[in-house]
Amino acid sequence: MEANGRDALVVGVDFGTLSGRALVVRVEDGAELGSAVHTYTHGVVDDRLPTTGAKLPPDWALQVPSDYIDVLRNAVPEAIKSAGVDPADVIGIGTDFTACTMVPTTDEGTPLCELDAFVNRPHAYVKLWKHHAAQGQADRINALAAKRGERWLPRYGGLISSEWEFAKGLQVLEEDPEVYAATDHWVEGADWIVWQLTGRYTRNACTAGYKGIRQDGKYPSRVLGFGCRYPEITRGNGTLVCKEPA
Repeated sequence: MEANGRDALVVGVDFGTLSGRALVVRVEDGAELGSAVHTYTHGVVDDRLPTTGAKLPPDWALQVPSDYIDVLRNAVPEAIKSAGVDPADVIGIGTDFTACTMVPTTDEGTPLCELDAFVNRPHAYVKLWKHHAAQGQADRINALAAKRGERWLPRYGGLISSEWEFAKGLQVLEEDPEVYAATDHWVEGADWIVWQLTGRYTRNACTAGYKGIRQDGKYPSRVLGFGCRYPEITRGNGTLVCKEPA
């Protein structure tokens, strides 16, 4: 059923560090009608891996992607219930997400940590924005970019962060090549949740241009060793390069 202008509603979902929040808003006047919060079951995984209890190294911060789906299953209907409205009047949903939060997935979008082969491998899990264990990789990328005079580097103040896509991807490559080889898509959490909602993987311009270093319509140059149309990172000639989609 299509809602009329007066009854039309939208739902906003904010995926934070410890929980997800849903808010129901009336389109006509922006009135906030109801909200709900769902706390992530696994929270921030920064001490021990949930499946094995194995101790994680310092500066790690992982998450379990099913916690994000639970927000949609719980917070959204609870927010609609608290608003006392008809779900049929909801005409759209908007999301936001922490960044840079990276999810290694199969070609169909399944997180690798949900596969039996990788459920006990830390690098198969979501790397939360505050995962800082890729600092060494970030330092080397920065040094190489500066040495080669890459034009994009000054736009980020001369440094990229250990929190960003390429540093985290390089850490996976170097520390768990099997997980890396099984990764068909290296996906921002912001894009992964939209993929789950729509069935289509599409990159958003914000995270691509910021944490994904996409500038002037392209990713870092191939001469740097990790440039491509899409940041699907793979091994090549001992450096970091990228897979081109078929």
